Amino acid sequence: MDIAQLSDRILNADRRALARAITLVESARADHRAQADELLSSLNKSGRQALRIGMSGTPGVGKSTFIETFGMMLVGKGLRVAVLAVDPSSARSGGSILGDKTRMERLSREPAAFIRPSPSQTHLGGVARRTRDAVALCEAAGYDVVLIETVGVGQSETVVSELSDLFMLLLAPAGGDELQGVKRGIMEIADMILVNKADGDLKSTATRTCADYAGALRLLRKRPQDPEGFPKALTVSAVEATGLDTAWAEIQALAEWRRQSGHWDRNRAAQAQYWFAEEVRQALLARLDTPWAKSRMTELSAEVAKGVQTPQAAARDLLTGLGVTNR
Repeated sequence: MDIAQLSDRILNADRRALARAITLVESARADHRAQADELLSSLNKSGRQALRIGMSGTPGVGKSTFIETFGMMLVGKGLRVAVLAVDPSSARSGGSILGDKTRMERLSREPAAFIRPSPSQTHLGGVARRTRDAVALCEAAGYDVVLIETVGVGQSETVVSELSDLFMLLLAPAGGDELQGVKRGIMEIADMILVNKADGDLKSTATRTCADYAGALRLLRKRPQDPEGFPKALTVSAVEATGLDTAWAEIQALAEWRRQSGHWDRNRAAQAQYWFAEEVRQALLARLDTPWAKSRMTELSAEVAKGVQTPQAAARDLLTGLGVTNR
């Protein structure tokens, strides 16, 4: 693969080249990883930035419908939009449905839009391991807004905050106890709560639900990255396309404030450090997948079971064999 040529095509907004590049960075093959690193290093010099918006929501809240309607609105404003949707992988077969292009039929036909579903595989946190690389590729391709849809709502989905500039949480009307399972974790990282399905018979219910969440947000500790009035709750309807302009105006206002206050750059720098540490952790874990490590772990596991070695001593033995100092 000619990496220089692929890089040039991405910089010239070639969607086919972008799709091919994302396939490359998602590959676990050693030769592909080397090519992916070369490609990302080359594109990093472009200095292009997009507004990265992380999105999550409870099952059935209408994330895909909202993203399509919201994306169509942004395209109508002359913006180029990329959607990176992470689908859950089966714990049994390892497969994923990857049906987001089907669910976002109108947006997928837009020349100014790019939709890429990816399997979560075994990676926790609501995003795929290489989602950050895919975001960087979309930025290099000149997309103005990158929407990152997580696999679902939960405390582990807070990882999405490490690759987005803003995080939006979609909720349904009258979901009284739906946050019981997620508690403060996801509420604390949300920059905006959008109560979807504010239409028809649910409109008044959505308004009350929005007021409830607005009150809950006021009880949270003030965050340094928020101007007055944020985080906030709004009502939207993906079906009727209402409330989207207001939500977009609030998103722009928050993003601009963070740029002016310096928080934008500080956040991006902190995220880069986070993903550097994550790459180191993943590389160390990968060393446990080698034939020697698996064989040695089986031997030491048997010794631990028999009481010949303590778990701590056996772990130290394995790490020494891997050339890792246990301190």
